[in-house]
Amino acid sequence: MGFVAGAMGGAFGVGGAILTTPATQVIMGQPPIVAVGTPLPVIFPTTLSGMQAYRRAGEIDYRAVKWAAVPGAAGAAGGAILTKWIDARFLLLATAALIAWQAIRVGRGAGTRSAERPEARPAGLDLALTGLGAGFASGLLGIGGGIVMVPVMSGILGMPLKRVLGTSLVIIAVMVIPGTIVHAWLGHINWAVFLWLTIGVIPGDMVGSRWTIRTSERTVRLVVATFLSAVAISYGAFEIHALIAGA
Repeated sequence: MGFVAGAMGGAFGVGGAILTTPATQVIMGQPPIVAVGTPLPVIFPTTLSGMQAYRRAGEIDYRAVKWAAVPGAAGAAGGAILTKWIDARFLLLATAALIAWQAIRVGRGAGTRSAERPEARPAGLDLALTGLGAGFASGLLGIGGGIVMVPVMSGILGMPLKRVLGTSLVIIAVMVIPGTIVHAWLGHINWAVFLWLTIGVIPGDMVGSRWTIRTSERTVRLVVATFLSAVAISYGAFEIHALIAGA
């Protein structure tokens, strides 16, 4: 599961927690709140290995990183603290909804840019707000935040998709640190599960990021949308079933 999550993270500019979160709960039998907290520390090595291919290809916007990373880290800490009072199953349902939203945005063509239109240069405040929102989702839902940043930066702010994917990984690497610290303090992380997932994510992320760099943007967009749609449907259906059964 770590290898698959790493490949997905490198290919799609996300931390991979949209796969490791349900896997931690369903396959490994961990409680819902542990499924939210444990994937966060796994995201850090995932993003570090994946961003190298994007850096070599020149697909990282360091200006966006400068504006979004710090607000993202602050938002992640705040979101993680709130998990102490919010039902974890509703957090996991929210994760499924965010995955579905990203699939729709990317599948409709978010991030495409005509040759005649100049590359967008988003305002610093817009980037900061995007980082803050993505960080809050990261800490609250135990995800990397890429499922927020990728559709916003590519669709709303008009940045090229591959550039967004590489930039997202760098920002995620910063954001997950405070969220991890808070979840560890609250006792939401199973470190044995973290270790086994990490063994797989690093080589997986290298494979995924290299595939994206060498593939056309249209193909990347269609693959991202299809994969995330499947994850969102299966993930959401499982949590709804669990809530009904628990009631």
